[in-house]
Amino acid sequence: NNYMNIHILQKNLAENDFEVVERKGVGHPDTLADALAERLSSAYSQYTLSQFGAVLHHNFDKVGLLGGASHVTFGDGHMTAPIRVLINGRASISFAGKPIPLNELLTEWVREFLINALPQINPERDIDIHFNLSNASSPGKTDEEKAVHGTRQYWFEPRSLDDIGELKRLVANDTSLGVGSAPRTNLEQVVLEIEQRLTSPDMRNRYPWMGTDVKILAHRIKSRFLITMCIPQIANHVPDVEAYKRNLEISRGIVMDTLAQFGIDAENCELSINTRDKFDVSELYLTATGSSIESGDEGLVGRGNRIHRLITPVRPMSMEGAAGKNPVYHIGKLYYITAQRISDEIFALLNLKNEVFLSSQSGHDLFDPWVAVVQVGEDASQEQHQKIEFIVEENLRRIPALTEEIIQKGVSLS
Repeated sequence: NNYMNIHILQKNLAENDFEVVERKGVGHPDTLADALAERLSSAYSQYTLSQFGAVLHHNFDKVGLLGGASHVTFGDGHMTAPIRVLINGRASISFAGKPIPLNELLTEWVREFLINALPQINPERDIDIHFNLSNASSPGKTDEEKAVHGTRQYWFEPRSLDDIGELKRLVANDTSLGVGSAPRTNLEQVVLEIEQRLTSPDMRNRYPWMGTDVKILAHRIKSRFLITMCIPQIANHVPDVEAYKRNLEISRGIVMDTLAQFGIDAENCELSINTRDKFDVSELYLTATGSSIESGDEGLVGRGNRIHRLITPVRPMSMEGAAGKNPVYHIGKLYYITAQRISDEIFALLNLKNEVFLSSQSGHDLFDPWVAVVQVGEDASQEQHQKIEFIVEENLRRIPALTEEIIQKGVSLS
C-alpha cells in the first residue's frame, strides 16, 4: 500500500444552528467565465488529442469577461457596446514544428459558447476577444547549459511525445488543496434546485422573459429561513411595468413551491426578490440579455461557485479556481473533484457524514497525496476505516478516467 498518509479522524459534524448558502446562476458573469474556461480547456484537449495523440500543455483558468453596455426599455433591449472576452492563460502553440491555429480555434469556441449561453447577443457585433496568452514555462526552465536535456525548454512547443513528461509519469503540477463534504444540507439542495428550475430550458421556453443571471443568498438560523435573490427579466418580452410585476409574482410562486417541496414552510421563511427595484423611477432588473454582463459587470474564473456548484462559507472550502485548468495533471482541478467524489461515495456507501481534504506537493506522485484527511461525524468501526481507505485509494486510481470524462463529456464545475 503506497498510500501511507490517509488519516481518518472523528469530528462533530452535527448541523449548526446557522448556515449560509450562495449560488450564482448560469448567466452570472463569474459562472459564465468558469463555464467558458472549462469549454476552452475541453475543446483544446480534444483538438490536440485528435491531432497529435496527447493533450498538450495549457491552462485557461484566468479567463475574464468584461461587461459591455446595453439600451433597455419596456419591449426593447439591445447591446450598445460589446462584451470583452479576455483569453488569459497559457497554451502550446506548436507540435513537432507544426503550428496550432490557436487564435482562430479559440475565437470559434468563444463565439459558439456565448451564442449558446446568451442567445440574445449578435456574435459579430457584441463579442470583442482580447488574446493575452503566454507560452512561458512555469518556474523550473533555467537557461543553464544542462537544461537542454530537460523538457521545460519545450513545455509549450514539444518536439515529439517524448517532451510530454506526464505520458511517462503523472506528478502533481502544484502544491494545492482539494476539499469535499457530504451530504448536502436541505438548504444547499433547495438553493441549487431553485436556480436550476428558474434557469432551465423548459422554464425559458414557458417564460421567455426569464433571465439566467439568477443569484441567491440564503440563511438558516435555527429553523428560520431568510432568502434574498435577484431574477433578471429580458426587456423584449416585458411590454410594461404591469407585466414586470406579474413576472415577479410568477417567480415568487415558483420559488415558494420549490421551498415547500423541501419541507420549508412559508411561515418560517422570509423571501425577498429584486430588492433594488424602484418603481417610481423605473429602476428595475430589466436586461437585454438576461445577464448583468451586458452592463459593465465582470466575470472572472474562480470567483463564483465552488465545484459542488454552491458557495458554502460555513463548510470547508478551497479558493481554487478549478475551471480551465489542465485536466491531465492540475491538482487544483483533479484533487478538488476527487475529494468531493470521495465524500459523496463515503456517505452513499457508509452513511457517514464526512469532510475530505486532499493536499498535494508539487512534483509528488499524482496518485499519492502528500496528505489525505477524512473527518467523519461519528465513531467509525475498524471495518468502516478500511472501507474509507479503499474509497480514497480507488478514487485516486480513477484520476486518468476522470481526465477522460472531463475532456470528452465535461464535468459541471460551476
